[in-house]
Amino acid sequence: MELELSQLIDALPGLVWTALPDGRADFINQRWCEYTGLSPEQAVGFGWHSAIHAEDLALLLERWRSFLESGRPGEVQARLRRYDGEYRRFLFSAAPLADKSGQVLKWCGINTDIEERLKAELRQAHRIMTLGALTASIAHEVNQPLSGIITNASTCLRMLAADPPNLDGARATAQRTLRDGNRASEVIQRLRDMFARKQPTTEPVDLNDAANEVLALSSSELQRCRVILRTDFEAGLPAVTGDRVQLQQVILNLILNGADAMRAVGEHPRNLLIVTAREDTNRVRLSVRDSGVGIDPQNLQKIFDAFYTTKSHGMGVGLSISRSIIEGHHGHLWATSNEGPGATFSFSIPCRSGPVR
Repeated sequence: MELELSQLIDALPGLVWTALPDGRADFINQRWCEYTGLSPEQAVGFGWHSAIHAEDLALLLERWRSFLESGRPGEVQARLRRYDGEYRRFLFSAAPLADKSGQVLKWCGINTDIEERLKAELRQAHRIMTLGALTASIAHEVNQPLSGIITNASTCLRMLAADPPNLDGARATAQRTLRDGNRASEVIQRLRDMFARKQPTTEPVDLNDAANEVLALSSSELQRCRVILRTDFEAGLPAVTGDRVQLQQVILNLILNGADAMRAVGEHPRNLLIVTAREDTNRVRLSVRDSGVGIDPQNLQKIFDAFYTTKSHGMGVGLSISRSIIEGHHGHLWATSNEGPGATFSFSIPCRSGPVR
């Protein structure tokens, strides 16, 4: 019976363990060992500490001690090292097994991988934050065609009320009304695509077109921040294969970050340069260069860590999400300090065999 129970626990689709009342692990299931690369002998007792990220261990142990002292179930998040060295965030759940008198006999726990769920939640939170930052641009983009619709409708009514009615003029005005209505619809659809929660789709993407669409959405915000925008897009740029909306979210984040980095600049122009180019025969690159406050060389790698931020109003998730998206496209995202003021953020991703048709 005990052998059958052990086999059953090993077969469970989760990282399962048990611990003694003092917190020492006395059983680690096979899936836990396969995930971490540690043997049961290495993991029992307090050996499992070695698989926890060094930055998370203190908090995890503090919460674990609180569970042991209270005798109540609890949960805590921490990063767990996989056998290949990659850390992923897990939810550690523990519950006591007590006798009739309430004395804890053993602790039972399961570790659940929540990395993808957290990334999805962070992406949605970042989309909402970005949407707030673009409110002025969005209002401008939608108001322009709506104003045209109202003006054209009034003009059309006057032409029809004339004696005799100006049918040719009314027809042309009605066509302009349709044009503006379609334009407003396209803006709204573009916004819905960019900020909706949906599954990624893979398609050929022209980075020049994708970047131009993002600039159309953010133009008013850049003007409000007194940013001088320049672009240098390579003609005939090969297409990339990926999710257009995700790539546009990365481009948008880099553009808004660049604008934000120049808010305090007053002694020189707030220049923002966006460049696309072939990196080699198999990759294309997009770069966003600003003339802002720049990046401390010691922070060049930290800025891509989740929840790391140098801004008083930032969540510290934008660059982390952007890096995750680019790596999901088999690419690389990095930052460099400019020789002059500011910094440059770039990403490169594999391209298809020819330009977008």
